[in-house]
Amino acid sequence: MREAERTTRQRIADRLREQPLQAGAIANEFDITTGEALSHVEHLSKSLEHESEQLLVAPPECRECGFTDFDDLINRPSRCPDCKSESVEEPLFRVE
Repeated sequence: MREAERTTRQRIADRLREQPLQAGAIANEFDITTGEALSHVEHLSKSLEHESEQLLVAPPECRECGFTDFDDLINRPSRCPDCKSESVEEPLFRVE
């Protein structure tokens, strides 16, 4: 299938097979909003359940204290529940 015929979601999946990316990087690369990127990633995780692949998520991480036990692994939290820092790294997504 030619690149122009592939959907944005298919192209995102292909890209995540090549290298792990954060939602912000996906948004920039595919000229979409971060919210749209997260929506595509969430849908990918559901559609991959029926495949031999899976979506792997490296959780968000607080840059100040290293906290990684966030409740929602997909979305970037606004602050760390442990140290209250707002310096939280986005989660990283990969298809494997």
